[in-house]
Amino acid sequence: MTRQFHKMHGLGNDFVILDGREQSIAMTTTLAKTLADRHLGIGCDQLILIEPSMIADVKMRIWNHDGGEVQSCGNASRCVVALTGAKTLETGGGIVEGSSQGSEVEVSLPPPHFAWDEVPLTYPMDTAKLPLAWGPLEHPMALSVGNPHLIFFVPDETKIDLEAQGPSIEHDPAFPERINVNVASIHEDGIHLHTWERGAGLTLACGTGACATAVAAIVQKKATSPVKVHMRGGALTISWAQGEPIRMRGGATLVFKGEIELEQFG
Repeated sequence: MTRQFHKMHGLGNDFVILDGREQSIAMTTTLAKTLADRHLGIGCDQLILIEPSMIADVKMRIWNHDGGEVQSCGNASRCVVALTGAKTLETGGGIVEGSSQGSEVEVSLPPPHFAWDEVPLTYPMDTAKLPLAWGPLEHPMALSVGNPHLIFFVPDETKIDLEAQGPSIEHDPAFPERINVNVASIHEDGIHLHTWERGAGLTLACGTGACATAVAAIVQKKATSPVKVHMRGGALTISWAQGEPIRMRGGATLVFKGEIELEQFG
């Protein structure tokens, strides 16, 4: 069966989006991984499947480049809002609200979680300053914004080789669901951030990484809301106050649309 797909990106974090609302799609780990492959499939950081929802305008499911399904993706949320016009998205990380703001899209993610078992961690630790270190990276903050994140604040994020450090941190036994790794520095124009995404690797931008890092910076009084988070693919504006949802505003770009025979990837 030929199915239409859309290729979109948020600041270079790219997605293949399939719409399964009218005709269901039986997505599997193997199929998602093959479609995401940049040589054997369409190619993307994450594959997105839109489905019907009983509690929101649409349901959004997310598979990382390695075929693993995850709960939340900020950049993909903006793309789905831009593509469908939906005001509410059901995700594994909670309900995401969205709206168009001129040339940008703003989405509101559920409030962050800081408890060790909500991140989650394997055993109780102080999530404000974990007693852990990996080479030059030590004592990060851990929190969940629908998916788990570590945040390291360093003098210069460009001096950290995340391609070397990221895999070992992502797969450390302290993180039962693996973890996203953020290395950030504070500048006059805001936060500068590099992110190693679990299951995807080093990406040009990470929406939930920007949200988690902004929250950590606000909690630690390194920044005030709203704050600009600069990544290799561009910048997002993040707003947050204690006990409130996280608001993220930025671009969502349609690259192209096409058709594909899913059965050939089986």
